Amino acid sequence: MRRKWWFVSSLTLCLCGIFMFIHTQAASIQAEKVAIIAHRGASGYEPEHTMQSYLAAVQQKADYIELDLHMSKDQQLVAIHDYKVDRTTNGTGYVKQYTVKQLQRLNAGKGNKKAVIPTLEEIFRTFGNRTNYYIETKSPHEYPGMEKELLTLMAKYNIHTNHVIVQSFSPESLKTVHRYRPTMKLIQLIRSKQTNMLTDQQFRQIKTYANGIGPNANTLTKPYVQKARSYDLDVHPYTVNDEKQMRTLIEWGVTGMFTNYPDRLYNVLHNK
Repeated sequence: MRRKWWFVSSLTLCLCGIFMFIHTQAASIQAEKVAIIAHRGASGYEPEHTMQSYLAAVQQKADYIELDLHMSKDQQLVAIHDYKVDRTTNGTGYVKQYTVKQLQRLNAGKGNKKAVIPTLEEIFRTFGNRTNYYIETKSPHEYPGMEKELLTLMAKYNIHTNHVIVQSFSPESLKTVHRYRPTMKLIQLIRSKQTNMLTDQQFRQIKTYANGIGPNANTLTKPYVQKARSYDLDVHPYTVNDEKQMRTLIEWGVTGMFTNYPDRLYNVLHNK
């Protein structure tokens, strides 16, 4: 009887150990597939959308640096989030009212840090194919032709398609990119006010031109993520700075996430 009890106990412990090993390995493999997307660069540490922020993101092992694009008065693509320069610089007014020279006279730094608004051309020239770019076409209705200018600069600096993801709230903008570059990876951004799960019809429609969705992290649920993944769509929520939330979203099955702190997400993914 004792021998039988010992055998059963040993077998149970062995099976538990195997289960834990498989679970750990599966979690590790799942974590490895999660892309670290530096939201406006490493903007938790450096002024957003500046060369300092992008460099910090690369140093913190981000998989992608996010770039929000607007166009200047002289039709150059520049990296800045807002329509206006008021929040992030010492200037006032709309981005489109300034030439690049005028924009770069403004200070985009914080406190004693000086920084300038970079052009997309400067960013490509600086980083080349040594990093990956997650590019949002901001307000494409305001800037006709911005998609074509993006692709022209990619060609000029030999930026490979597999180094770029394009995202937008505008399906028309994404479809324009898809028409010119069918192999470009595209993400349909979902507005924060869209708090309910997308319908099957919406998932199917997005699937016709895009590779994934970018929802607000706070609107997500596990069934929402699983539904999107069932359509073979990537799920890249924005913006996740809390480590507990990072772990939850990884467990739910997201394939990437935006964060102001790339090093935090890197450490979570690598159990540091």
